[in-house]
Amino acid sequence: MGLFVSSFIIILAVAVSDILARLVPKISSNYINIFIGVVVSFIPALQSRVLAFDSEVFMVLILAPLLFFEGQRTPMQMVGKRVNTIIGTAVILAILSAILATIILKVSFTISLPLALAMVAISTPTDATALESVTAGRQFRDSVKTPLKMEALFNDATGLILLQAGLIWLSTGQLNVWQDLGQLVISAGGGVVFGGVLAIILMLFRQWLVHSSLNVISSQTLIYVVSPFVIYVLAEEIGVSGIIAVVTAGLVSNSEATRSRFSSPAQMHLGVVITNFATTVLNSAVFVILGISLGRIGREHFQMITGSLTWLLMGLAIYLVLLVCRFIYGKATIGDKSRQTAVLFALGGVHGTVTMAMTFSVMSDFSTHTFNLIVLVETVVIILSMLVPTIVFHSLLPVDWDDHRRAYYVQRLRQRAVEAGIKHVKKMVLSDLVKDIVIYDLRDQVRANSIHNFWQQWRNVTLHRDVLTSIQSVEQRRALMQAFDKEREYLYHVAKKHLVKSEYVYEVYNEILLAESLVLDPESQMI
Repeated sequence: MGLFVSSFIIILAVAVSDILARLVPKISSNYINIFIGVVVSFIPALQSRVLAFDSEVFMVLILAPLLFFEGQRTPMQMVGKRVNTIIGTAVILAILSAILATIILKVSFTISLPLALAMVAISTPTDATALESVTAGRQFRDSVKTPLKMEALFNDATGLILLQAGLIWLSTGQLNVWQDLGQLVISAGGGVVFGGVLAIILMLFRQWLVHSSLNVISSQTLIYVVSPFVIYVLAEEIGVSGIIAVVTAGLVSNSEATRSRFSSPAQMHLGVVITNFATTVLNSAVFVILGISLGRIGREHFQMITGSLTWLLMGLAIYLVLLVCRFIYGKATIGDKSRQTAVLFALGGVHGTVTMAMTFSVMSDFSTHTFNLIVLVETVVIILSMLVPTIVFHSLLPVDWDDHRRAYYVQRLRQRAVEAGIKHVKKMVLSDLVKDIVIYDLRDQVRANSIHNFWQQWRNVTLHRDVLTSIQSVEQRRALMQAFDKEREYLYHVAKKHLVKSEYVYEVYNEILLAESLVLDPESQMI
């Protein structure tokens, strides 16, 4: 029951924060999510019912499906072409920067090397979702963004292995470098193999179902939805990286979708809708949870925060060392190897909820005082990694005017397409009742109907169920079909003359096809 109530509060916070984000479009929605999360943490009636952060639950229920869907949006060919880049950023850069940061932390603050390594290891994973929040509304080069995305998909395993090495070193007093490197290879390589093999088995099973008389869309969808959870848990059980396994499974799923999307269009469309919905909700939930965690940390560790600034200096030191290492690596290997590219790559290594999850996973391995110190240090790293690039990118990167104006251009295109459809309907020979209903439906495409109009339509449908005869229903359906044809003709004309961007035309065209599918769907009871 506790998990249900906790999940309900988080989902409610996600819904509220996403609505509020529309009121302040100049601020990334992820920052609004964090703010609402902090607010929840300071409301006793709510925060007392939200369970304490559990890294295992978070990794299984939120991170596993999120990374699976992220991998699914990434073509396998893209990963294949960038294997060297992935190894360089997710493994070599992560290990070398961790070594340097560990030494500097040890020398500067006279803490043990195992503790320093654990702190740095927790700060190793980067977050592609957090990166989107700091680059929102700005033009960010693909030559830098793609390596950052690939790094974020695969460097979690490196951070986990480094953390495990630090904990073993702390408990035994010995650091076995070759054994730890071997464990990294086994964990990452095993994750790739296990995730790939299991995903292929599931893929072949799904394809067999699709091409057989046993195919049921609901069952297929359930198999698809539970896949990332099953793959992650099984991978962790056999001792390989669950994160790498679900990412690899997502890559396999991308290739499957590319070559089987028309075998069962309804099933494919449902899968796309579920993926987009789940990705949006989980992304927002990640930052709401981060906000709740940060708020609780600030409240529960207030005395430690105000009593000494050691935690602040340690967090600042880790962030700066990792930043410098990333700059040097970016200057040597990324893109055109210019200084600006190096700066973008360095600041693009944003840390988020994976770092927070790893932080709380070591609660039982350290004393209360040491664990509290780790929590505060990692909080500083997370906040700096999000705040600094947000400020720098605001002045360094040009505004993405296409992104800012997209909604305006799409709405204008949608409006004119609907006007073409309504104009055609007005010329048709229809009864006044059918014509009014069809025009109302078409105006709904651009949300031009008032609440008063909706209320009247709702009353007519509710109180007069047989408002249309069977013949009039056929007239309504045919009128809508012809109107949609005229809307598509207008879009084709606009696209042919290159009057607006093709992607805007595709977006409106897709909406018209979806509306048309509601009219044609034999299962639909709307008409």
